Amino acid sequence: MIRDHPSGNEMFLGAILEQLGDRSFGWAILLSCLINLLPLPPGATLITAIPLLIFCGQLSLGFSSVRLPKRIARIRIPLEAMRRNVLRLRPVSRRLERIARPRLPAVFHPKREQFIGCLLFLVSLALFVPLPLSGWFPAIALFVASIGLVERDGIIVLAGVCAGVFSIALTAFVAASILIGANSLLH
Repeated sequence: MIRDHPSGNEMFLGAILEQLGDRSFGWAILLSCLINLLPLPPGATLITAIPLLIFCGQLSLGFSSVRLPKRIARIRIPLEAMRRNVLRLRPVSRRLERIARPRLPAVFHPKREQFIGCLLFLVSLALFVPLPLSGWFPAIALFVASIGLVERDGIIVLAGVCAGVFSIALTAFVAASILIGANSLLH
């Protein structure tokens, strides 16, 4: 894609995502997850999970690729910097390519992808809730699912979705524990 770019030394972010097509969801979710996997202060997920909610929401609505607001889509990305970063990520991507490969194509049927998008949206909601000890699990589940979306590996997507369901249950358990603890303190 970068090599085929006809002219200029920059591309718009929106054009890059559009060229990625349905794989743009995997890349957008993956990059957003990386932010959420950083050690951030409590409550930061109220901001950092918003892009995940948007991307997963678009996937669940059946969009063909990620759609960004015009202002963000018009951000210029220098092609040379992008090439350097792609080359730096090559050792990591080679390892992932050994594990992830196109498998279980039935997962990527449009209606199933929308259902997966709904589940990932719920996982994003679990990440959005600022509860102690529950933020990393949804981010890891979304990260795993995003790798599967990028590589079109249905097995990895399903593993990420299963981890996501577990993270939703964990978030619900932590929330219930806090509510029960607060209620017992008040009475």
